[in-house]
Amino acid sequence: MNNATHTRLTPWGETLNPDAVLQEYPRPQLVRNSYANLNGLWHYAITSQETHDGGQPGLVDGEILVPFSPETPLSGVGRQLLPGENLRYWRELTLPADFLQDRVLLHFGAVDQRCTVMVNGIPVGGHRGGFLPFTLDITEALRAAVDGTHILQVDVQDDSDTSYHSRGKQRLKRGGIWYTAQSGIWQTVWLESVPAVHIEKLTLLPDLNGAAVEVTVHATGGHQAEGDSAVVHAVVTISDGAGQLISLEVEPNVATRIPLSRVRPWSPEDPFLYDVAVTLGADRVTSYFGLRSFGVGPDASGVERLLLNGEPYFHAGLLDQGYWSDGYLTAPSDAAIIYDIELAKRLGFTMLRKHIKVEPLRWYYHCDRLGMLVWQDLVNGGTRYKAPVITAPVLLPMRLNDGKYARFGRSDAAGRADFMDELRDTVELLRNMTSLAVWVPFNEAWGQFDALAATAELRWLDPSRTIDHASGWHDQGGGDLKSLHIYFTAFKLRKRWRRDPRAVVLSEYGGYSLRLAGHDFSDREFGYRRYTTQAQLSRAFTRLHEGEIVPAIAAGLSAVVYTQLSDVEDELNGLISYDRKVAKMPDAVVQAVTAQLRYGSTESNPTVRKP
Repeated sequence: MNNATHTRLTPWGETLNPDAVLQEYPRPQLVRNSYANLNGLWHYAITSQETHDGGQPGLVDGEILVPFSPETPLSGVGRQLLPGENLRYWRELTLPADFLQDRVLLHFGAVDQRCTVMVNGIPVGGHRGGFLPFTLDITEALRAAVDGTHILQVDVQDDSDTSYHSRGKQRLKRGGIWYTAQSGIWQTVWLESVPAVHIEKLTLLPDLNGAAVEVTVHATGGHQAEGDSAVVHAVVTISDGAGQLISLEVEPNVATRIPLSRVRPWSPEDPFLYDVAVTLGADRVTSYFGLRSFGVGPDASGVERLLLNGEPYFHAGLLDQGYWSDGYLTAPSDAAIIYDIELAKRLGFTMLRKHIKVEPLRWYYHCDRLGMLVWQDLVNGGTRYKAPVITAPVLLPMRLNDGKYARFGRSDAAGRADFMDELRDTVELLRNMTSLAVWVPFNEAWGQFDALAATAELRWLDPSRTIDHASGWHDQGGGDLKSLHIYFTAFKLRKRWRRDPRAVVLSEYGGYSLRLAGHDFSDREFGYRRYTTQAQLSRAFTRLHEGEIVPAIAAGLSAVVYTQLSDVEDELNGLISYDRKVAKMPDAVVQAVTAQLRYGSTESNPTVRKP
């Protein structure tokens, strides 16, 4: 069978307006009035070598629709950027008339994999790492223009899977569980203006048991030191649905505990969020938080369970790759993001495991407000590893020491250091997200190394959340979860797993595939069991859960992650097609199963053990 591929547009891709692409404010937990979206058509050129001379190349290849990578159908390009090539973007811009503040900041949601940025021919900075946002102060470079028109230029290089850097499931030779490599700008680009003294970020740490929230207003831009008569204080105002709860002054860059007179816990069943407004001098931002707690502790029978707000709570989850048939890593619209989350919720799932990808912040915002728990994978890297290290544990019990770096494709010290830096940056980026319940640093040994050290770092950075330190196999005995991936054999909770002091979770299983003609990406089919009709798939899905999964819950199973939410390229094992147009099973079939993925009423009032 050949590897022919097909262009399949989602409903949102079919109606996409190039003049209004992903216009929503990109940072829901730090919102300002000053905002200029730079998504849309840019010029581009791909050259055989890097060019950093400050001018546009003599040859213009055409226009690219930002923020879609050149490899994607929605970009209008359809070309793979290869290692050793340079992708140059450029466009003209003018500042909005209301940009009257002192500084202008340029934000990139994500650029894969490394880039340099110039404004009016002046270097303003760059970034390395394909999945995290970065911000550049371009104020001085803007002053070089004489007529108010500015030239923004971005040069990008991407080694893809030929190097050790974090890349997720991208591969130049796609196929099976590996997806089309992509590059360049793949999240929103935008501008904002801020005063010299402004709010750089907020840290919002909820304390459900203490009926309070700890707020840190991180200020930048020359605020005065404490004791100076000119010190600028921030004013924090917190409101709920009934009105304002409290408004008080706080010192910038100092954590302040703020009591709440009305307490309403957040949960998937009641995703209540408090509103926050912060002013600092001339600067004002809005934000939000939810009151909840996570942990692991024994139920009434002494079985270790995942806890939400101090009570056992079963996580009924789906593996969510976050790929789209027309935008790949980039959803074609905000409505498309909402569709996936609302679909999972409608089907009765309470959790999404975001698989080896960091999403735009709006994805987490919608999980927060709609009520969907999140397990967050870190983005894996490393060079190519020996296949037996990855595949042998599928059939044979095996636990290799992940300090043997060569076995896991982690011999390069620079690559390991980069991963740890990205781990810290990911925690800082997502710390405030209400729905994020579990950190997953490593998956199935892909680029795994020193998982116990990574767990210790995560615990120090964020003691409030649970950790699945080695999802699947090569368990180093750390973290809070005994994490299992089982696809090829029947699942039954074994005695040695039940004796483990951690909570037992089935963090991947299922993967039943069904090809839908006219909605498939390629002529290949990857799945762990194949079915040819929707009726066959429905019966198998029900039989799997009622025969294996539901009985295991009473025996000690605390969470499940079914593979997967949607088809992705060759993987035809989604609950919906890759183009999001067809469901593989009737809603009622899935809902009847998920209704059983719950704890019994006797499993309550646990003694909480902090994660």
